[in-house]
Formats: sequence, structure tokens, C-alpha cells
Amino acid sequence: MTIVLVLGAMVLGAVVGSFMGLVLVRLPDGRPLVMDRSACDTCDKELEPVELIPVVSWVIQGGKCRECGSAIDRWQLAAEVGGALIGAIAVLLSYFPVWAMLLGWQLLLLAMLDLRHMWLPRQLSALLGASGALFALVMGYWAEDVMILVQSIVGGVFGFAVLWLLGQGYLAWRGQEGMGGGDPPLMGAIGLWLGPLGVIHTLLLASLGGLAVAAVLWRAGRDVRPDTMLPLGTLLAVAAWPVFLWQGF
Repeated sequence: MTIVLVLGAMVLGAVVGSFMGLVLVRLPDGRPLVMDRSACDTCDKELEPVELIPVVSWVIQGGKCRECGSAIDRWQLAAEVGGALIGAIAVLLSYFPVWAMLLGWQLLLLAMLDLRHMWLPRQLSALLGASGALFALVMGYWAEDVMILVQSIVGGVFGFAVLWLLGQGYLAWRGQEGMGGGDPPLMGAIGLWLGPLGVIHTLLLASLGGLAVAAVLWRAGRDVRPDTMLPLGTLLAVAAWPVFLWQGF
């Protein structure tokens, strides 16, 4: 039974990931997300149903358009594989797999947007925060414990405030922006899911991840300096999901 659930979650995750790949390409350009038919970005050929099967169609076609032979964006494959992995891990490790998948898929999209475009859409952070508040409401009602909702609210305020204050402090000290304007809202939304302690753990894990990335870049010969920009939103999103799982959800 577990295998069936895992496979089902992987298929669902790959489908969700396929849509996320579409969002990743179209949202920054202001293009419609659901009204237009999927088409090749190079030759504009509308894709047939067989070409829309997540992961499988990419493998069968060798990562290329069947019409013009141009390479299919690898970010699309990454989104589909990432979505499938989140589905499988949620079923295997979380007591609340549906909520874990909902959080994981949203974080994956935000992480990829920040990594590729250095952009964290406020509307997506707001959606993440709204789903976190709903999660707290449902868990509080289920456990008959109002403190779950209180911790969620405190976590949201704390998450936003700590990054906003750090950003303002850096601006006052160096006279320039030290982080993107989308990072505090993202951290606030994460706080609604994880509470204040989860915010602290996420910041610590994201900081360690940032140091690891900087070390890898330095070893690869890249010029890494104290003011080198890293996608903080990506680091926060990647750190938040394992913290959610570790907290016992």
C-alpha cells in the first residue's frame, strides 16, 4: 500500500512540477499561465498530449523539441523531478503528507524563481503565508490547542521582522541594499508554517547552506567576496522544508 501511495504522490508531484516549470518561464514575462496552449519556446509548435507527459516525454525526446530539435529548458525537467521527489518524501516521512506536499511544492517554485530570476513574487509569498495560516487553523482545531495558531502568528511576525531589520541595518551600515525586497515576506510566510523556533532553525540551516555554496564557488575559481549576491530566497526555501519535516509534521 505504501508503494502505491508513493508512486501516486510521485506522479502527482511530477504533474504539479510540470505546471511549475510553466510558471517559471511565463510568470516573469507576464504571459498567461492557463489560457494559452503549451508550445515550444523556439518554434511555437503546440505540443501534443504525448509531449506533455512529465519527465517521460523529456526522456523519450532526448530533451529536444520533436519539431525543430531545439533543447527543452532543463528547468522544466528539474521542476518535474523535484515535484515528484517532494511527493515521495512527504508520503514516506511526514505525518501529514498532503500538507507537506503543499508546502514543499510552493517552496520549490519560489526557490527556482529566485535562483533563475533573482525574483520572489509577493503574490506567491502571500499564497504561501495564507496556506500556512490555514495549516495552523486546521492543526489547532484538530488538536484543540489555540497555541498552535498563536505560534504560527508569532512565527510569521518574527520571520518577517528579523530579515527586515537585518536588511535595514545593512542599508544603514553600507548605504546599499543587502537583500531583495521579497526575502522578508518569504520568511514571514515560512514563519506562519513553522512558528518562531522553526524560523530560527531555517535561518541557521540557510546560513550553513550559503556558506557551503560560497565555498564551492570559491573552490571552482569564482570570485567570492563578502558582498557577493546569493539567492537568499532559494536558501531559505530549501532549508524550510526539511525543518518542517524535522519538527514532526
